[in-house]
Amino acid sequence: MSKELFAEVIVPLAVKGRFSYRIPEKFRERIRIGSQVLVEFGSRKIYTAVVTSISEKEPELGQLKDIIEMLDTKASVNQVQITFWLWMSEYYMCSPGEVMRAALPPGLCLESESVVSVNEDFTGFRELDEDLFMLFNLIAKAGKLQVRKLPGIINGKNSLKLLNTLVIKNAVISAESFMDAYSAKSEKFIVMTRKYTDSELGRIMDSLAAAPVQLGILTSYLRLTGYTSGSDLCPVRKSLILKEAKATQASANSLEKKGIILTVSLEVSRLEKRDRITGTVKELSKHQEDALTTLYDQLSAKEIVLLHGVTSSGKTELYIKAIEGQLKKGKQVLYLLPEIALTTQITSRITSCFGNSVTVYHSRLPDKERIEIWDRVSGREKEKGFNVIIGARSALFLPFHNLGLVIVDEEHDGSYKQHDPAPRYNARDSAIMLASLSGAVTVLGSATPSVESMFNAASGKYGYVRMDERYGKVNLPEIIVANTSEAGRKKLMVSHFSPQLLELIDDALEKNEQVMLFRNRRGYSPYLQCTGCGWIPTCTQCSVNLTYHKELNRLVCHYCGSSYMIPVKCGSCGNISVVMRGYGTEKLEEEIKIVFPGARVARMDQDSTRKRHSFQKIISDFEKGDTDILIGTQMISKSLDFENLTVVGILNADALLNFPDFRAHERAFQMMSQVSGRAGRRQKHGRVVIQTSDPSDRVIRFVLNNDYRGMYESQIGERRLFNYPPFCRIIRINLKHKDKQKLNEFSSLLAKELREAFGNRVLGPEFPVVSRIQLWYIKSIVIKIEKEKPVAKARELIRMAVAGIEKIKGSGSLRVNIDVDPY
Repeated sequence: MSKELFAEVIVPLAVKGRFSYRIPEKFRERIRIGSQVLVEFGSRKIYTAVVTSISEKEPELGQLKDIIEMLDTKASVNQVQITFWLWMSEYYMCSPGEVMRAALPPGLCLESESVVSVNEDFTGFRELDEDLFMLFNLIAKAGKLQVRKLPGIINGKNSLKLLNTLVIKNAVISAESFMDAYSAKSEKFIVMTRKYTDSELGRIMDSLAAAPVQLGILTSYLRLTGYTSGSDLCPVRKSLILKEAKATQASANSLEKKGIILTVSLEVSRLEKRDRITGTVKELSKHQEDALTTLYDQLSAKEIVLLHGVTSSGKTELYIKAIEGQLKKGKQVLYLLPEIALTTQITSRITSCFGNSVTVYHSRLPDKERIEIWDRVSGREKEKGFNVIIGARSALFLPFHNLGLVIVDEEHDGSYKQHDPAPRYNARDSAIMLASLSGAVTVLGSATPSVESMFNAASGKYGYVRMDERYGKVNLPEIIVANTSEAGRKKLMVSHFSPQLLELIDDALEKNEQVMLFRNRRGYSPYLQCTGCGWIPTCTQCSVNLTYHKELNRLVCHYCGSSYMIPVKCGSCGNISVVMRGYGTEKLEEEIKIVFPGARVARMDQDSTRKRHSFQKIISDFEKGDTDILIGTQMISKSLDFENLTVVGILNADALLNFPDFRAHERAFQMMSQVSGRAGRRQKHGRVVIQTSDPSDRVIRFVLNNDYRGMYESQIGERRLFNYPPFCRIIRINLKHKDKQKLNEFSSLLAKELREAFGNRVLGPEFPVVSRIQLWYIKSIVIKIEKEKPVAKARELIRMAVAGIEKIKGSGSLRVNIDVDPY
């Protein structure tokens, strides 16, 4: 008998630590670190778990449960991934299970669910009242019913309480059901039953002269496969042959009965095939060649290099050359982008060079496609593998087996930060760690690098490559600052458009050129207001104003998604004069159509891109010239490249500048510079209009002069003075409770505990700008920790303080979320 073995596993739950299970003898030869297994956790609940270690030493935990089942014979999660998960759990102060749940596609992270069925031996029907009998019949009719599919209320009574009564009376039986949600996709194919000689084929065709449709099926098969005597037999999709031959299923069946063809089911990919298009790689300019040489030199000395190139300098071409070098070494490349919308253009560009070795991975893909990509990235099937993965932040978690290069494009972008749920990680920083664990190098690219990355480059921690010339020596766009206060005073504004912007739009449309308008606020109107008393409709669950969406004809909360009817009168004074204030992308779209009735207008924001392929359609239409004016939120500011776009309008720049955040000016500069960079990216002259009520604002002047260095120096000086990143680390603790008074009590107690450990490094507790979401009141405590201080010790002190608060009587309804590097 072999020695007993014990496994330590991660379960996909927000519970601290890892858990030990006994490995049954039947699994001991096959189980590996990274294997997925089924384990019972808690009361009868079954979860998918990942094995992180195997030992002969029995844990001192009393009686151990056995692993129930192995889900596959090969390790589905590799050692680098496990190390990466555990690092992320430690650094971002969450449980390993929360990282696991974020990392695995849902189809690989299954859990059992409660299913109820009637007890065939039950005879005590007289004990059941009308409500219990109704629920009993409902379950009997279904045969087996998932508990989550029960109606919430039956005759005004809670259905779960009724169900519990039926279980106690032994009228129904409750069990756990575990179903594998993933199955390979298969299709019907036609293949000849054997290899025929030319003479045999001739005789078969003669015999089918009286059945022309059957003959057509065989002829189509031969034509599509190019079959000749002695060739290998190739299956062809049945649907394709029937379409080619204009035949029916019955004709194919008749031909199959004659023993000439055979119908077989074969596994097929769910993924789009990407063919390489030759001749599309641009020749590098002298400036790009020099930058590429410097990049390679820097990568030979540093693991991380910041590529700082102005918009349209050709950073993508350098990425392509770097990818090509890694593929020649047999390595994999991860190309991260901040928005799913950006994958459309970049994928087209990268695929034109590397074809079917490229894939795209993000959270909006169907689960079964994500699982197939997961399997093919892992290297199990090398002939079908992917070596270039383009994706949003979730692509970090794929099971790379030979990662050589990580590219983080637009590394400054705030979309790389995951805010909710845990793990609350920054994909840029996590990508650097993943590359380090994999023995890979990292290239961070941006036209407007984050202050932290530029600081690391300036201090020598990162390598640095500068590209300050646009490809083809195209000039940077001309930037015009329009004073909306002055124009409004002189009554020169037309709706929300300044005279300068209207003139440029008109000129561009006359020349069949394209226009992009940026407003970082979706919806029609940000809020409604009573003209009498100033009352503003707010969400009943969140402390935010409701946004009017004309397309829905509803008021919508952008935090919880609740929608409300439009009020016919003021909710405070009863005045019937309730008017719309401000404007969003939806209103801009309506008004630009009025001002330019002949223009073809499209909108790209969260509302217009909910469907899976909506990103691609909007971008494709603009690329093809089917759209004249594109209106959008921050989605349009990032890495999009349109040849015929010559005019960009930034409406209400003041909203970007006046935000209560220490990064507000940095992000305003980045946003305006990035949006401006979309204009005039070829030989046509680009022009940008920035509409603001304060043209003298220093950030506006930095953008006007394309002065990144000036912006950086001003920001680094302020942050050094007030001790903000990169001179400290910030950890924010958010406390939530539905009782405001109890929240105040618990947050004050926690702040007191933390001050005993960290002194004046603790700020708060304070209510944030949005102090209630989905009926939960929120208070925040911020801790600033100097870079030279041991952060591991700080994390441990925070955990102890939070654990102490959670032990206090009445804290069961308190939620505590820890966010490391929150901004």
